[in-house]
Amino acid sequence: MNWDQVNQSIDQQYDRMVEDRRYLHQHPELSFHEKETSEYITKRYDELGIPYEKDIGGYGIVARIEGGKEGKTVALRADFDALPIQEENDVPYKSKVDGVMHACGHDGHTSTLLGLAEAVWSSKENLPGTMVLIHQPAEEYAPGGAKPMIDEGVLDGVDAVFGTHLWSNAPLNVIQSSRGPFMAGADRFEITIQGKGGHGAMPHQTKDPVVMAGQAIVELQQIVSRRIDPLESAVLTIGRVEAGNAFNVIPDTAKLVGTVRILNKETQESIIEEMDRILKGITTSYDADYELDYVKGYPTVNNHEKEVSYYLDQGNEIDGTAGIEEVPPVMGGEDFAYYLEERPGAFFFTGAQKEGHYYPHHHPKFDIDERALPTAAKALLHGYRKYQENN
Repeated sequence: MNWDQVNQSIDQQYDRMVEDRRYLHQHPELSFHEKETSEYITKRYDELGIPYEKDIGGYGIVARIEGGKEGKTVALRADFDALPIQEENDVPYKSKVDGVMHACGHDGHTSTLLGLAEAVWSSKENLPGTMVLIHQPAEEYAPGGAKPMIDEGVLDGVDAVFGTHLWSNAPLNVIQSSRGPFMAGADRFEITIQGKGGHGAMPHQTKDPVVMAGQAIVELQQIVSRRIDPLESAVLTIGRVEAGNAFNVIPDTAKLVGTVRILNKETQESIIEEMDRILKGITTSYDADYELDYVKGYPTVNNHEKEVSYYLDQGNEIDGTAGIEEVPPVMGGEDFAYYLEERPGAFFFTGAQKEGHYYPHHHPKFDIDERALPTAAKALLHGYRKYQENN
């Protein structure tokens, strides 16, 4: 296989990758509702003549390029759902859907994989092994799209899997990753404190859930700072507080909703145990009650040593890269973790920071430098190539 020739072909796909990305950016769809996005992707594969299966685990699509040379079967994954955010960018490709926006780069992930597929398809007779192109819905909202696709056999016969995330926090075309844990497990919890409401002027006749909620907020924040080993990364954030609807009424209940991020299961179990202990202690002292609904979300993204070394140790071989950085784990979550629980592989960031436009992921002004698209495609191809050469 002439890999340099494929890289050149990827560069030649740049305009089409931008066109695909901008179309998808203008027509975003939320998790589990990506019908038109799925149809757009399958239409592109129909144009190319690349075989695929659709409606896997929802709106998931899997295309396959059977190489003409003997080799392994390696999967490359891109997600394609958007977020419930009103876009604030003033650009020609601004979202046309009120309250929905590609604020995390998934439009770019999709166009990257489509561009790579077109570049490889023209040289498939010289390709070693089989390239499996996974287009996954519903990454943004647990339970996510990865698990249903895996349950329906998307990894059957696959030897390894690689994925990338266009990353606005990293300089353009810089590749970032970590050995072992790379992105955090992402859990969700909802706490309901059941007290006894009454008149705001007669608090002695009530069991005030607002006071209990306030104490719980303070105490829960001390789990990470005082109960977890300082060398273990963890986050506990309360993002929503609900109680009452009048200034002079003590409500019956208060609700706290938040997230926990962890890098290992032992820390996760410790946090759940401590949350339960704290809530029990506070509510018992008020002769009240509580309910903790703790939902374990995506597991930790754990890169496999051999496969991530293709990037951290050999990433400078990627055409167009501006550097390689081994970075600390990021506490954001990613359901790519499920693939890595099933098969060896690696997940990495491709820097896509847009100069003068420094907005993070999930921000209404989020955007990427589209020059990262071909680099991301070449980096995925690099993982595919290295796995074929080393196995």
